Amino acid sequence: MAGPAASAATPTAVFVKTSDWGSGWEGKYTITNGGSSTITSWAVVFDLPAGTTVGTYWDALMTSSGQRYTFTNRSWNGTLAPGQSASFGFLGSGSGSPLNCTLNGQPCGGGTPPPTAPPTTAPPTTAPPTTRPPTTAPPTTQPPTSPPPNTGLPKHALIGYLHASFANGSGYVRMADVPADWDIVNLAFGEPTSVTSGDIRFRLCPASECPNVESEAEFTAAIRAKQQQGKKVLISIGGQNGQVQLTTTAARDAFVSSVSAIIDRYGLNGLDIDFEGHSLSLNTGDTDFRNPTTPVIVNLISAIRTLKQRYGAGFILTMAPETFFVQLGYQYYGSGPWGGQDPRAGSYLPVIYALRNDITVLHVQDYNSGPIMGLDNQYHTMGGADFHIAMTDMLLAGFPVAGNTANVFPALREDQVAFGAPSSVSAGNGYVGPAGIQQAVNCLVRGQSCGSYTPRSGTNPNFRGLMTWSINWDRYYGWEFRNSHRPFLNSLP
Repeated sequence: MAGPAASAATPTAVFVKTSDWGSGWEGKYTITNGGSSTITSWAVVFDLPAGTTVGTYWDALMTSSGQRYTFTNRSWNGTLAPGQSASFGFLGSGSGSPLNCTLNGQPCGGGTPPPTAPPTTAPPTTAPPTTRPPTTAPPTTQPPTSPPPNTGLPKHALIGYLHASFANGSGYVRMADVPADWDIVNLAFGEPTSVTSGDIRFRLCPASECPNVESEAEFTAAIRAKQQQGKKVLISIGGQNGQVQLTTTAARDAFVSSVSAIIDRYGLNGLDIDFEGHSLSLNTGDTDFRNPTTPVIVNLISAIRTLKQRYGAGFILTMAPETFFVQLGYQYYGSGPWGGQDPRAGSYLPVIYALRNDITVLHVQDYNSGPIMGLDNQYHTMGGADFHIAMTDMLLAGFPVAGNTANVFPALREDQVAFGAPSSVSAGNGYVGPAGIQQAVNCLVRGQSCGSYTPRSGTNPNFRGLMTWSINWDRYYGWEFRNSHRPFLNSLP
């Protein structure tokens, strides 16, 4: 259902139901500045009929009084120059649609304000419905994010990290020698000049460490050759040693500028976020993943949004968080209600949530991990198919954050989800042989060989694929990962 047509003369807010499953729907407002001067903030106000309520929302701040809802801009999307747009979305429960919409006090369709105050209705006599507990699968007709973009990636992708700036004991692999089986090559790593500078630098491995390193011209030419084959080459930021804390807006802006310079220098396809260690944590009192307030979180979201906007729809965005920063959020989020928990617990969740329509692939590192509780409320330990199944199912089904069934992290699209595994015993703790990896994928995709765990997400034929650390270690061990899993991925439906 679309709202009124935009006016060319004044700011407008256009509503559309992006999906509708009968008992509820997903809605989106797009605010467009059709005027001649910049606006620095916006507020969209509307009524909903009795029996219809708003649940989860994103990219705005919400207040309500009875059936009247007010959405105001976040810090990063309030200023709109003439011709610019911003959007926010929310989930509605019930069959009604917004009524009496105003934008900054004017009709959302443009023109003059209504002659009388818009009607209001009494507040509901019963509490609005809460999201179902994690033991029940979410409705299959409810798409949690926007439709998948045309990225040029195969349905099932093989993703690997290339040690481009160091050897790490595995030996250096020249870009031209990376086999064509790898669909996404993440260059490891871009690192900051200091933890809080936001100034990211990337350089090829020095010849003293990597005697066979190619020249920068050869490296760039090899990237072009990969891209001509349809492959994607990204700069990966962070890693184990690259702590990145965007504590200030100056650091945020330096991040955007320096990452752009790297992308432009080598003509890369996008960005991989591999923040580990203490890069992300939540300040005390920052308890809602949908509306984060911690500067390092807010500034990272803003920076990535700016990069996405700069490079357009074809920009590839991947992320490789550890389980501590994602799935642990099922039990613990930030420092918790008493302030005694690790503030890093679940701290990737607000970033993933805010960027869920921009993420191409989320491939959590299912390695170097302690036991993590799955949706069956049992602890799962790395080293076998079970861990990959349980951890990945959480992203495909969604889960309550810190056990709060009224605060559910929504499922990602199947095509946005892969999982990461070490390519060899030397690459990381939690190595699983090819048979175990493929058992996990067959469970997630076909519902077969799931063992004792029953995926809440059902079958996922559009599951994106596999990530590994690393291409270099895979070559060192005779290409076991590539040779086993490329044909396997090709055989999936």
